[in-house]
Amino acid sequence: MLQTVTPELAQWLAAQRQAGHGDDAILSAMTQSGWTEVSARAALAKPLVILKAPQPTGGTFTAGLPEPAISEGATTLNAGDREVQVLTVMKLPRVVVFGGLLSAEECAQLRALAATRLARSETVQVETGTSEVNEARTSEGMFFGRGENELAQRIEARIAALLHWPIENGEGLQILHYSPGAEYKPHFDYFDPEHSGTASILKRGGQRVGSLVIYLNTPTRGGGTTFPDVGLEVQPVQGNAVFFSYDRPDPATRTLHGGAPVLEGEKWVATKWLRQGRFD
Repeated sequence: MLQTVTPELAQWLAAQRQAGHGDDAILSAMTQSGWTEVSARAALAKPLVILKAPQPTGGTFTAGLPEPAISEGATTLNAGDREVQVLTVMKLPRVVVFGGLLSAEECAQLRALAATRLARSETVQVETGTSEVNEARTSEGMFFGRGENELAQRIEARIAALLHWPIENGEGLQILHYSPGAEYKPHFDYFDPEHSGTASILKRGGQRVGSLVIYLNTPTRGGGTTFPDVGLEVQPVQGNAVFFSYDRPDPATRTLHGGAPVLEGEKWVATKWLRQGRFD
C-alpha cells in the first residue's frame, strides 16, 4: 500500500469504495499499513484537495521542490564551499539528514550574533496571518534578514547549492534557543489553505515547500527533532541538519514534526524555510 497520497492511491481509494468497503474498513487498512489515523482520515476526507499541487498567488515561482542531488549510495554532497555528509535518507516523507553542514566556528558565530536579539518565539496566527506567542512553542528566537551579514550570506549560498533552490526563495535564517524543558510540540510548517489568514501570508513568496533545521550545538540530553507519523527522531548534533520537503499543504505529506523537550543542557538551532517563489 502506498504511503503518500498519489494518483495511484486515489485510484486505490476509489477501487475500495467501488468494492463496497466503508470508510472504517479503509481507515483500518491504511493504519495497518503505517498511516497515522489523523493522516488517513485527512486522505479519506479530501483526496481531491490532497492531489492538487500548491497554487501560486502571484509573482515568479520555481517549479518542483527543493531537493539535494543524492545519487544512489552517495555519502557526500558538494554544497559549493563545503562537502556535506549524507547520513539518513527517507522517501516518504522526504527527509534527509546532513552531517557537517556548518563548522563549529560558524555555529558559535551564529549563536553569538543572535544572543542579544532573542525574544519569546512566536507562531503564525492562522486566522489573521500575524504572529503571536503560543504555549506550544516555548523557545526564544530571532530572525536574520536574508543576506543581513557575511555569515548569513555564506550559509544561504551553501543551502541554495545543496538543495538546488534559489536564495531569494528562502526566508531569513531563524535562530532558536531552547532552555531545559523547552519544546516545540508537533506541527506542520506549511500554511493551511483553509485558514482565513493564509491568503495574506502567501502574497510573500507563496507556500512553504521545504524546511531545514540546523543544530548549532549538541544538547546534553533530549531536544531531538521528531516525526510522529513515521516514528523518526533525529538527534541534535552540532553542525548537522535535517531537511524535509512537502509538495502540498496537507497532513498526507507526513511532515508532522516537533522539537522534543530539552532534558539537560540547552539547544540552539537555525531554521531555514523555503518558499515556492521569491520571498520579500
